[in-house]
Amino acid sequence: MYQKSTLFIVNDLELALGNIIASLPLHSYRIIRNEDGKSEFQLLEAQKTIKEAYIATSTTKYICLLGDSFRTEAQNSLLKILEEPPKNVVFLLITLSKNSILPTILSRVQVEYQKTKKNIQKLDIDITKINLKGLYLFLKEYQRITKVEAKLFVESLLFTIHQDNIKLSEKKLQNFSNAMKLLELNSRPINVLTALLIELSDQ
Repeated sequence: MYQKSTLFIVNDLELALGNIIASLPLHSYRIIRNEDGKSEFQLLEAQKTIKEAYIATSTTKYICLLGDSFRTEAQNSLLKILEEPPKNVVFLLITLSKNSILPTILSRVQVEYQKTKKNIQKLDIDITKINLKGLYLFLKEYQRITKVEAKLFVESLLFTIHQDNIKLSEKKLQNFSNAMKLLELNSRPINVLTALLIELSDQ
């Protein structure tokens, strides 16, 4: 669990976000990103972040900020709140490169490098076309899947969805978080994966 505001340097924003929120308590996080199809975190997003941070909460709230890069004026507007976060607020900044981050921001957060050469495999699956027959075949093929294999499958599925440019709602993204938590609790892997696929396909 993250106790201090953290900057994550990652290979893939969506994949990293999915993995990070999978480790957070249910309903404890907010996601702020550019919703206009741009990859840069801009001043408007910074303003939304500040507004969200000052909404009082009695439990820890994690505010996830996503951007391929962060515009300078957006970072400058976040300096004060990063230095003195409101009570029970932790900021999680997720970006592709440390180069776009100002030294003044770096001094206020801990930095976690998650860039790896890990080769996550794209799955031969299209969640937009999953039907009952497909689920039956999946059950038949993966009924003996282990916990470790199931976690890799969830990670690869999220990667595949991103590669296929399929946009997930926050609710569907939460399904990945729930699946990882259930696997950690030693729920039967095939049941967890089948439930995840059903939720994703709206069956």
